[in-house]
Amino acid sequence: MNNNYELYKVFYWAAKTGSLTQAAKALYITQPSVSHAIKQLEDSFGLTLFYRNPKGVSLTQEGAILYSYIEQSQILISLAEEKMAALKNLDSGELRIGGSDSLFKHYILPYLEEYHRLYPGVRLHLNHGTTPEVMTFLKEGRIDLGVVRMPIVDPQLEVRESLQLQDCFVAGARYAELKGMVLTLETLLQYPVILFSRNSRARMAITELFQSYGITLKPEIEVGSVDLLIELARKGLGISYVTREFVSKELENGSLFEIRLDVQLPPSHVGIMTMRSMPLSSSAGKFIELMRLT
Repeated sequence: MNNNYELYKVFYWAAKTGSLTQAAKALYITQPSVSHAIKQLEDSFGLTLFYRNPKGVSLTQEGAILYSYIEQSQILISLAEEKMAALKNLDSGELRIGGSDSLFKHYILPYLEEYHRLYPGVRLHLNHGTTPEVMTFLKEGRIDLGVVRMPIVDPQLEVRESLQLQDCFVAGARYAELKGMVLTLETLLQYPVILFSRNSRARMAITELFQSYGITLKPEIEVGSVDLLIELARKGLGISYVTREFVSKELENGSLFEIRLDVQLPPSHVGIMTMRSMPLSSSAGKFIELMRLT
């Protein structure tokens, strides 16, 4: 069986709109042409794909199964068309990036500013989320690339290491007596600890570190943004675990100070994540190139 793609396109729009008339309008053809195409498809399968009703058409059980496959192909075709349009030039098109709020604010923003200066016609779409969410965005075709904390182990994804960061514990004036002291992990936990949400890479890394010493890390407060981690530490609600590079201003002006520990906290790495099997759009390729050169 080798049905013409145009038949499936007519079927898709008739199913999507629930109307032969609307399908004809969407495809710029006549309604009889839509009816004829659907009949051809039904005859080729030997199955009824639509019920006719006063309001238009609805899918039969067999039609719904076919639609579930055709819909996926239409999404892929639309993505392919978008990629081709973006490859034409960078006077138009879009760049879709996924990442955490903190990485957007403290790391990606300067690159976005320079990229927008160079290619003002490219629309920027920023999708924020945790690393697992950004991985899902990428696999669903909702973003072109993700900027995430490593490690990432997934055969479908390619990750280029871009930046090394150092996480640390910080506190405000309320815990000034801890300045200059070297704390054990057990001593640290005598104070209220503030951590990022459970799904973050930083949270998983510090939890695993404590577990490697046989210690269970139980935060007093959990928050969903780095800005809150910083602000709560400044207000004296506890000791926050943050990325040192993201609190450089606060460490410099003295509103926060770093808690010294008797163990070395491992560095973390930021990577640029793309789909291994999908070619990069011109807009995404230029952004990655910019990040590498700047």
